[in-house]
Amino acid sequence: MLPNDWQEVKLSDLCKTITDGTHQPPRFTNEGIPFLFVRNIVGGRIDFNVEKYVSQETYEELTRRHRPELGDILFSAVGSFGVAVVIDTARPFTFQRHIAFIKPRKEKIDPYFLALYLNSSGGRQQSELTATGGSQRTVTLQALADFNIPLPPIAEQKRIASIAQKCDRLRRTRRYTQQLSDGYLRSVFLEMFGDPSTNSKGWDVGIIDDILASSQYGTSERSNSEKRGYPVLSMSNLTYSGRLNLSSLSYVELSDQEFQELKLTPGDVIFNRTNSAELVGKTAHWNSNIDAVVASYLVKLKLKKLIHPDYFVALLNSQYFKKLFQERCKKAIGQSNISPTLLREFPVLIPPLPLQEKFAQIVQRYERLRTQQREAERQAEHLFQTVLHRAFRGEL
Repeated sequence: MLPNDWQEVKLSDLCKTITDGTHQPPRFTNEGIPFLFVRNIVGGRIDFNVEKYVSQETYEELTRRHRPELGDILFSAVGSFGVAVVIDTARPFTFQRHIAFIKPRKEKIDPYFLALYLNSSGGRQQSELTATGGSQRTVTLQALADFNIPLPPIAEQKRIASIAQKCDRLRRTRRYTQQLSDGYLRSVFLEMFGDPSTNSKGWDVGIIDDILASSQYGTSERSNSEKRGYPVLSMSNLTYSGRLNLSSLSYVELSDQEFQELKLTPGDVIFNRTNSAELVGKTAHWNSNIDAVVASYLVKLKLKKLIHPDYFVALLNSQYFKKLFQERCKKAIGQSNISPTLLREFPVLIPPLPLQEKFAQIVQRYERLRTQQREAERQAEHLFQTVLHRAFRGEL
């Protein structure tokens, strides 16, 4: 139930325009005006770290229908249904057709209030319920125009938006702290071991075959989501930077003998042998005590004593190795592959083991800090979502 002075209004009645970006791929350039895709609408903001640009002439042509102004809203109508308010017109941009462009009537609705609702559980529920399609679910412009928006008086909208923005700033600060720390280990690695592409510190050089005790393919048994059997790690459980994400696991039914043969033990290294070209070669150190195995697209590696897993994982996740993997992987339609046999032929730098162990101690302290940061971020996110929930029930 909404408070007495609130209304429920169609989004179309609150906006001057609800349209979308260009339907025809423009002529891209190496520099110029940023061209946004749905992945550039993240965390409630526009990410201008883009890969595509258009010329000034193309920009003028594409923005005849809609040139973004302060307070306009971008809504990614595919996938994550991200929302962002335009807060800076000094940096021009244009965007693809999967991004909806909303121009609110500011005398009726505060843009930040509208963006908060679209990003709330109520707004996201409407997105999910109206989305159509298979693997790429899409909210059409007509469906978006028919969204029901809970609407208090404009003064109340601004009050709610102001409170929520304060909570959002805390949430963003926590997230930014995490982002800053992401580059810390890379910096430490380069400081301690130098650039792997030049071996600037003059370490011994070998091939990965010299330091591998064994390699083993993961199971090809069909997995299930009903938690029957043992947890099985897939490609998605390894991040691009080399961390384990065990928040979502599938399961696989194995005999006791099969499980004992495939079981992960602390100190194992997990290598993603098959993926898209830019993701093949993701590598992580298994340092958990839970009973688990890996799926067939992953390989379990055991190292000899002269290489520490934390050093080896950092080496294989370096930009130098990511480039090597892309260059040398076996390419097929939609995926690339680096077999254990091919992996053994890659070069490896072998610094003194005590230096590797010192790096591993830094990694362990860093991971403890990351755990604290994640908890702080979780609490900030919970506070933000609680504020949104109460706000759109008229309880704030």
